[in-house]
Amino acid sequence: MDAGLLFLRVALAVLIAGHGCQKLFGWFSGSGPRGTGAVFEKWGLRPGPAMAVVAGATEVLGAVLFAGGLFTAAGTALIVGTMVVAVAMTAANGLWANKGGCELALLYGLTTFGTGLAGPGRYSLDHALGLERFAGPGYVLGASFLALIGGAGMVILARLRTAREIPAQ
Repeated sequence: MDAGLLFLRVALAVLIAGHGCQKLFGWFSGSGPRGTGAVFEKWGLRPGPAMAVVAGATEVLGAVLFAGGLFTAAGTALIVGTMVVAVAMTAANGLWANKGGCELALLYGLTTFGTGLAGPGRYSLDHALGLERFAGPGYVLGASFLALIGGAGMVILARLRTAREIPAQ
């Protein structure tokens, strides 16, 4: 079981870190801060390029922590929080990613949350440093709940911004 958790943490973290690097650096066919920022601007996340850097950095930091099983609850929450925003912003396009939907963000968020709830396992820095008690389900739930609230707050602010910009008809 511990080897399976390590595999899931690392595989998922590599993908999420790559997703973040698309925003930060334009790597892996990404748009970088400017291109991603333009999309964020349309969503009401402003200033767009700065928000793209924040989202990308949060994904990369969360992925590094998650992969190493270090401060597992915090790494889980960082990823979950950014994915909450991504799901909310793309949900209007439906589920499937080929139509711009929320499929990928939803999968990343749910899989990270579920893996985080399972705990870091024996092959983790939390275990090696004696921090496992802070990586239990209660901590992951609490940290993820705070991330959900923070992500929802970002979405609400963005929606309020865009609603004010649409002229009444």
